[in-house]
Amino acid sequence: MNKRRLGQGGPEVSAIGLGCMGMSEFYGAADETESTAVIHRALDLGVNFLDTADAYGRGHNEELVGRAISGRRDEVFLATKFGIVRTDDPSFRGIEGSPEYVRSSADASLKRLGVDHIDLYYMHRRDTRVPIEETVGAMAELVAAGKVGHLGLSEVSAETLGRAHATHPIAALQSEYSLFTRGLEEEILPAARKLGIALVAYSPISRGLLGGTLGPADRLPDDDFRKHHPRFTGEDGAANEALVAKVRDIAAEVGCTPAQLSLAWLLSRGEDVVPIPGTKRLNYLEENSAAADVTLTADQLDALEAAVPAGAARGDRYANMSSVER
Repeated sequence: MNKRRLGQGGPEVSAIGLGCMGMSEFYGAADETESTAVIHRALDLGVNFLDTADAYGRGHNEELVGRAISGRRDEVFLATKFGIVRTDDPSFRGIEGSPEYVRSSADASLKRLGVDHIDLYYMHRRDTRVPIEETVGAMAELVAAGKVGHLGLSEVSAETLGRAHATHPIAALQSEYSLFTRGLEEEILPAARKLGIALVAYSPISRGLLGGTLGPADRLPDDDFRKHHPRFTGEDGAANEALVAKVRDIAAEVGCTPAQLSLAWLLSRGEDVVPIPGTKRLNYLEENSAAADVTLTADQLDALEAAVPAGAARGDRYANMSSVER
């Protein structure tokens, strides 16, 4: 597996990472045995960049990942996040970024993960009630204490990114980025590049939509959140399926799968872009990791741009966009 660097002079990670969220919730029933096998196979393939968060499964995902990497910690570049608050109400999503919460969240994550340090610690969402300098200042204290190696932010504006980086160097910005989600190319990605901050792309296959095999959303299980997701349902879903068909045709010409084509497109956007496709299935892990070996020609990239230009996908990328800083 090729490597890419997070930030100027920052750590090297696998060019394609592994998002672990779906191993705990949102995409159907959890299966820890299979999820553990996926993580172990990822490490065998050189996919060492693992991504989790305290919000995923309300701590369950960190515990699962921690058990899976026990005995193999030195092979892992481990990223987790704080800032999204969950309760017994599954529909509730709070945001918290106070210094006290930063410190307590980090200690709780370290305990759940069973590790003595976190390689990359993200602010999952910005708490607009707290100056970003205070939140990042508390995160910087964790670096000084040896509990955290590098700092990251998720879903923030270019202005917030600059203020945060002035407080303490930011290694990575994690935001949704794919053929279907390209809004950050206008201001956010250029700002990150000016500061030397890597872009970690989550949902790089648009929650499986660009994989080309999901079919109608009404066929998904009731516990799969995509069943009611804006981009998967109604007229927007049908329009997006037509775009996916174009991606599928180009992938056939390239000689790869639509998911691999989508990941290869992201890798072509720059050496500072690191996609972290999520999966809990071994076959998808193998497919996704192999995308690192797909090289697209200029003509193929032009064909993709013509087939799926920026802004072509229909429907919001979340049912509720209120927690995303735009």
